[in-house]
Parts: sequence; C-alpha cells; structure tokens
Amino acid sequence: MLKLQSENGTVAADISRGAVQLLREYTGRGPTKARTVISKDTVAIILGDTLTRGESRLVAAGDQAHVHQTRNILQELMRDDFVELVEKLSGRTVEAFFSDNPRRRRIEITHCEEPFAR
Repeated sequence: MLKLQSENGTVAADISRGAVQLLREYTGRGPTKARTVISKDTVAIILGDTLTRGESRLVAAGDQAHVHQTRNILQELMRDDFVELVEKLSGRTVEAFFSDNPRRRRIEITHCEEPFAR
C-alpha cells in the first residue's frame, strides 16, 4: 500500500514537482501552477500557465490551433516520461494515461492497476 507521505512532504507534491520539471525539460519553461490529486486508483496532475512566451503570442495572434497541435505532439513525446514519473513516485503500475491541453492548462490523468491506501 502506498504511503501518501514522502521524505519531501507528500507523494502528490512530489509528483507535481516532477511534472513541472519534466515540462520545463521539454519546453524550456515550466508551468507556474501545479496540483496533483490522488484518489483511489487515479492520479490527476493539473498544470497551469503552461505556455511559453512564443506560444502565448501565437495564441494572442489567433493561432491557437497551431499551439494546440504542437502541444499534442509534445504530449505524445512526453507520455512515457509522465507514466514513469507517476509509477516511480506512487509505486503503482499505470494502466491508462490521458492528457489534454485546454487553453493555458495541461491535464494528465493516470489510472493505476491497484488502489491507493488511505
């Protein structure tokens, strides 16, 4: 059973920090907001203010579709790294991974094969 406390605080906080670092490695800039919610057999990572300056300018110029398409490609590239992050820090095997980029957010949801202990 997963202990929801870690050496650095909580597993959720560790996952949030790891997700911010991972996004920074891929895009050159990490999100300014991050929150992870662990519930039963699900880990949801909500990242806010994720766009780079260039992406923000493209959105302001009306080219949201280009930014969304590029972010979707990045999501596919990052998928295995996000799964590895959640598995390593949670101690659970990820069965399914879902990701989306609505506006200036990024949402990662993983479904784990075994429920978390409370």
